[in-house]
Amino acid sequence: MATVYIETSVISYLKARPSPALVAAAHQQVTREWWDHHRQRFDQFISPLVLDEAARGDPDAAARRLSALEGFAVLEPTRDAAELVDMLIADGALPSVARDDATHVAIAAVHHMDYLVTWNCRHIDNAESKPLIRSVCAVHGYVCPEICTPEELMGGRSDEG
Repeated sequence: MATVYIETSVISYLKARPSPALVAAAHQQVTREWWDHHRQRFDQFISPLVLDEAARGDPDAAARRLSALEGFAVLEPTRDAAELVDMLIADGALPSVARDDATHVAIAAVHHMDYLVTWNCRHIDNAESKPLIRSVCAVHGYVCPEICTPEELMGGRSDEG
């Protein structure tokens, strides 16, 4: 099976209270569909950073997020991942304020994940950033996972004609 690294924003949308905002509500619905019907096609992984981020904020919301992550295989950060984080920032693929985002990418790349699924379109799944992220990974000897949203990782959807 292909592998997928599940970034924290996916869990946040999955376990958030229903949003009245149209785009957020759509992300929540797509996330639930992916979670319930599509993620089983992949070997699924998270990292300690996902657990740390999921534990932040409102205690009730954090408990819901952490509950969804129980039993997942955890990819440990490595020295190689830490070096790749530094290179992603130094080479301009991601800004220094997005160190955690660079960490998600680096852990997924160093552990040879096929996909990194995220709703973080500001830094990670960003059309301007992705070519730079791929390039930095390649220059340093890694294949960047395919970065995508849950909607892009549903394969052939039965509701489309």
